[in-house]
Amino acid sequence: MERGLSRHNAVYVHVGDCWNAGSRSKGVERDQALRALAEGVTACPQCRPDTALGILD
Repeated sequence: MERGLSRHNAVYVHVGDCWNAGSRSKGVERDQALRALAEGVTACPQCRPDTALGILD
């Protein structure tokens, strides 16, 4: 999960080995990633965590 500049809000969900994850990224559990995506946090367009987690085909 990548946080914004304030480090309080999530701006992207990434797959663990995404090349595009920034320095403000931190690993989270699968449930947390699913919840963030369901709540509207943007899925990284490069690594597509929504597809990897089975949300989209």
